[in-house]
Amino acid sequence: YKMKWEWFLMIKRIILTLSIVIFPLTIFAEISKNDEDKLTNCTGIYYAYSMIPQGQLELDKIVHSVASKKFLNSYLIDKGVSEEKLNKELLKIVDKLYGKPYDENSVKECDEFVYKKIPNSKDEVLKIVNSGIY
Repeated sequence: YKMKWEWFLMIKRIILTLSIVIFPLTIFAEISKNDEDKLTNCTGIYYAYSMIPQGQLELDKIVHSVASKKFLNSYLIDKGVSEEKLNKELLKIVDKLYGKPYDENSVKECDEFVYKKIPNSKDEVLKIVNSGIY
């Protein structure tokens, strides 16, 4: 009987130790600092290009930028990025890009990164585009 009790306590300690080590990792494993920085940068790129006047850029590119910015903004806040910090970073990026021409390559790189990194993101951005609510 004593041996069963010791076995039980040993298993209990192992489970407790594993849960203490693994549980916090699963909470924060969803988005790394590097991914957060890249996604924030892409959000800023989309934001900057969403403000280019329609006469200077095709409407579909503006709409894509608005929808992508809206999606990523919500995604980052849902992942724990503070709204205040996000807005501060976005303004830095917009200030840097404001008045510069639309860069197709940077948008393409962001699209590829976002679609690869966030499951169903392409469909979610398309839903926003098709909703007409930006």
